[in-house]
Amino acid sequence: MSHGWTREQMAARAAHDIPDGAYVNLGIGIPELVTQFVPEGREFIYHTENGMLGMGPPPTEDERDLDLMNAGKKYVTELPGAVYFHHADSFSMIRGGHIDVCVLGTMQVAENGDIANWSTGAPDAIPAVGGAMDLVQGVEKIYVITQHTTKTGEPKLVGRCSYPLTGAGVVSRIFTDLAVVDVTPDGFQVVELAPGVDFDEVQQKTGAPIRPPA
Repeated sequence: MSHGWTREQMAARAAHDIPDGAYVNLGIGIPELVTQFVPEGREFIYHTENGMLGMGPPPTEDERDLDLMNAGKKYVTELPGAVYFHHADSFSMIRGGHIDVCVLGTMQVAENGDIANWSTGAPDAIPAVGGAMDLVQGVEKIYVITQHTTKTGEPKLVGRCSYPLTGAGVVSRIFTDLAVVDVTPDGFQVVELAPGVDFDEVQQKTGAPIRPPA
């Protein structure tokens, strides 16, 4: 029996919860995979901070256009109707509330929806937050895709973030390799368990109280 979701399955599960016609921004890492799993009959309009709307899936070697990159420096394709614009206009879209869903990776998410996804605070850590701080404040719905624990087994879903915050109280849903988890006024709530995973395992690997599926 399979145990948990792969990176691709996590991305597909997140795509399942994005409504048709949504304007979507994807963070670096696993969230970038979401472009490959648009459910049949739906259209998502992908936005990237460096100035493009209508981003398509990753290109094949033959399709690659050296001028088409997303904010994560990965090559992308353009869909019919794609448009380009200045970096400042891109952030006006974000800050003006014109993006419906943002899917981010993370280092930690707290039970109240705080997110820390840009720095560990270490002296040699990434020096700047990039667009994430704007995204978590300006986008209507913030989803997170992440492994449930770090490579050393530390929980990423915690009572309180110990790393510098990207945003406070902004995350609504988390997709991990073990479960789909909602952030509610009462803390973490499991919506769905991944194949082969039981609630006890999720509880054990979560650094805060978490409620089982209803």
